[in-house]
Amino acid sequence: MKNFFIICAALMILLTSAPAFADDEEEIQQLEEEKASYESAAQKARAAADLIQGKIDSVSELKRQLDADAAEATALYEERQAALDETLYRINENENKLVEVTNELNARHGVLENRVRDIYINGQISYLDVLFGAKDFGDFLTRMDLLKRVMIRDSELVSEVLAYQTEIKEVGKQLEADKRIQEELADKAAKAMEVKQEKVAKQQALIDLMENDKEVYDRQYDEMMASSAEVERLIHAKEEEMRRAAEAARRQAEQEARAAQAGNVDVVEFGEDGGGYVMPSYGGGMIWPISGPITSEFGWRTHPIFGSARFHSGIDIGGDYGLPIHAAAGGVVIESGWIGGYGNTIMIEHGSGIVTLYGHNESLAVGVGQQVNQGDVIAYCGSTGNSTGPHCHFEVRVGGEPVSPWDYL
Repeated sequence: MKNFFIICAALMILLTSAPAFADDEEEIQQLEEEKASYESAAQKARAAADLIQGKIDSVSELKRQLDADAAEATALYEERQAALDETLYRINENENKLVEVTNELNARHGVLENRVRDIYINGQISYLDVLFGAKDFGDFLTRMDLLKRVMIRDSELVSEVLAYQTEIKEVGKQLEADKRIQEELADKAAKAMEVKQEKVAKQQALIDLMENDKEVYDRQYDEMMASSAEVERLIHAKEEEMRRAAEAARRQAEQEARAAQAGNVDVVEFGEDGGGYVMPSYGGGMIWPISGPITSEFGWRTHPIFGSARFHSGIDIGGDYGLPIHAAAGGVVIESGWIGGYGNTIMIEHGSGIVTLYGHNESLAVGVGQQVNQGDVIAYCGSTGNSTGPHCHFEVRVGGEPVSPWDYL
């Protein structure tokens, strides 16, 4: 009969630990679901990023063609502008020549006018004086020939100057016509170039916008996959913790069974309701990390972001951005950084396997290994990670397991 009670005691020790393992399995299942949701969100972000990349490639090819068209339009404009500049240069040269010829013509006219005035004043007798002033007949003929040559040459020079002046004026008219044509062509080329360049700028702006959107989806993908990896790590840690706990419970049961068999301990008697094992309650002692309303309780709830039933491993205390978060009790900081959906997180070890966690902080004020006292400022309230608004997510864990913070505040 004594052995029967010993066996019953050992069995009860194992059975009383079963609910804890059941809770662990449920938590692992929840973590698996959370990991799947992160991976699903990551794949959606990746698909969106790939879709945008395809559009970027398509628009980039269109922009490449527009770049070529813009370069061609620019080259045509430069060609038209160069032709216009050449025409303007020729017009300037022609105008300078016209000024020179006009001055020469005026000079010739001045000589003729002087000669005509001299004839008018002195009469034709001056020519006769020249002729009859000859010493002999040979000198007469020579003088006559010279006068004839002078008159013919004067007439030819005037005709040449007039013809050259007329030619220059005609060239000027043609150049002016060319100028108008070149100006019109250059103006059209400039407008075409501006249109092409504007299209190129718009396409580049579209590419920049889509690349920015793609970067956002890439970051979302990276964050979701990082969160998935963090949850996977937590699952492995939880499984290892369960394995060790089961092994420890098995060894403890074996030791107590052997001790009871040897008569070293008294057999625990259980009540008729089958109870007898009660988790110790630490109760009170911790202070509130921040003053504010409770926006989400400890336990099962509908997740505000994912919409599914999730186990909430702590309590959410409402607060404003930047409000100080205080250590609930003295201890050593064992984690200070980003933890998946928790965002910026602080974890403090208080001894006896008790750890407090403070999540979704805007910024952190202490580092790993730092000793803190109760009430010290350790972070500042925020909404990082999977959060719908500024608050402090506060957890109490014993032996790694989340327990109700109400038993400790």
